[in-house]
Amino acid sequence: MIIFPNSKINIGLNIVEKRPDGFHNIETIFYPIGLSDILEINISKDKMTFENTGLAVENKRLETNLCFKAYQELNKDFSLSPVNIHLHKIVPFGAGLGGGSSDASFTLQAINSLMNLNLDQNILIKYAERVGSDCPFFILNQPAYATEKGNVLKSIQLSLKGYILILIYPGIHVNTAKAYSQIKPVKPERKLSELIKQPIENWKGLINNDFEDSVFKEHPKLKEIKEYLYLKGAVYASMSGSGSSVYGIFKDNIELNGSFNNYFIWKELL
Repeated sequence: MIIFPNSKINIGLNIVEKRPDGFHNIETIFYPIGLSDILEINISKDKMTFENTGLAVENKRLETNLCFKAYQELNKDFSLSPVNIHLHKIVPFGAGLGGGSSDASFTLQAINSLMNLNLDQNILIKYAERVGSDCPFFILNQPAYATEKGNVLKSIQLSLKGYILILIYPGIHVNTAKAYSQIKPVKPERKLSELIKQPIENWKGLINNDFEDSVFKEHPKLKEIKEYLYLKGAVYASMSGSGSSVYGIFKDNIELNGSFNNYFIWKELL
């Protein structure tokens, strides 16, 4: 079975409070985009294997890979047959796009189908939550307002159809734990679920990513990218997640200047 785990962008990200378990409660909007990995999973006659081509992954060893972790969560309850997993990585790691979480969630769905487990979406979301905070979103895979650790989801009516997304990843690695440590959580005066109902032309200055202040200070290039996207006519621009990809949403297509030639660029008609 071959599947295509897609990525996401964050539209707004507020760090609301520190949790007793050491994590943070947040609120954000997850919006799925078309940038996808290629994942092949087949039932094995022998032993469990994992192969990675394309871009490198953080945890290439089978025992530490998120796809394997997803398999293991199901295996605890269903004694699964071993599988061969081949991940061709296209979504950059550490870009704030949820690529690893998506791979894990699509693994759950593939195994559910391959082995006729007949698990519904709500049950798959519970398994996904055990793997990682972003994983439940990729089971739902439609625009959602996310709270708590990002794992509590509410579907929202949000369409960017007809707009053009331009995403730039400069290859800068942002340490997520360090990024969280530099933020003082604050409960926003107005919930993001209300702000997102404003016309997209009003989002600038209204919907923000709390990580940007500290991350931009450490990596000024990211701030430059965001400013450049606005200069080129973006109706809204932001860093996604804790970085380091930055995106702009445009009404019309644009051409980027040559200074971005060595960066990962993704353009998509939403």
